[in-house]
Amino acid sequence: MSWWHLFWGFLIANLLGYGGGPSSIPLMQEEIVHRYHWLTNAQFADVLAVANALPGPIATKIAAFVGYEVGRWPGFFIALAATVVPTAVGLIVFMRLLARFRQSGAVRGMTLLVQPVIAVMLLLLTVEMGRESVHGIGAGQFLGIAAVSLWALVWRKLHPALVILAAFAYGGLVLSHWV
Repeated sequence: MSWWHLFWGFLIANLLGYGGGPSSIPLMQEEIVHRYHWLTNAQFADVLAVANALPGPIATKIAAFVGYEVGRWPGFFIALAATVVPTAVGLIVFMRLLARFRQSGAVRGMTLLVQPVIAVMLLLLTVEMGRESVHGIGAGQFLGIAAVSLWALVWRKLHPALVILAAFAYGGLVLSHWV
């Protein structure tokens, strides 16, 4: 592992992650799990679950954790810098350009056409995480938790953080005795 790989892995994932944390997660997974092998897919799923449960941006929490795991404190700061600094600079530049060309059909078309790509990337991430979960807890538990989560989010309109906390509690209190 080199500092350059750590910086580059997070820089690429966050520069190309149009739309913020959720859209950069599949890109981060590609770099962290598949390209550099810093974490396994199961470990990445655990980090993602904890990052979703904690307040704040997902990408910075994942970068901080992985950076620290890979390179201790220097890795922590390198991964965070690669995640935050380019995004902040890009945001400033992009917002100025967007304000200037707001009425352009090309700008509207670009933003509309990138949305399906992000949706497909999130779907692929969901399928991969779902497979990992089915492998870990079984299809019955997976489908039950998915159904209860869907019911709680869509029909009961519970806040996603409450659903995540309930899943943590269920996993810690019930599944820990089965798996």
